Amino acid sequence: MDLDEYQRGALRTAAPRDRRNELLHLVLGLVGESGEIAEKFKKWVRDLDSDESRIDRADIAKELGDVLWYVAVLADYLDLSLDDIAAANLAKLASRQGRGVLGGSGDNR
Repeated sequence: MDLDEYQRGALRTAAPRDRRNELLHLVLGLVGESGEIAEKFKKWVRDLDSDESRIDRADIAKELGDVLWYVAVLADYLDLSLDDIAAANLAKLASRQGRGVLGGSGDNR
């Protein structure tokens, strides 16, 4: 499955674009699902002494799937292709690596 194919599939379960506040719903959903991943890792640190063998990978995979769904639908809402986003991101990172600026901060390095 490629990313655009996933994006088309995700849209089958998305609310209509013209639903009131749909853009805000998508942004908050993405943040919320990302927060759920962070919360699971917080508990992993607190309760499981950061033991990597005790990460519930199946549970994390489900949450990552939820994040991916929101990314796909939000991108579509903004008329963006996931394939295009992924390709541009890899090109950006390869450029940074080639220039020796993978580390550090700032979008335009």
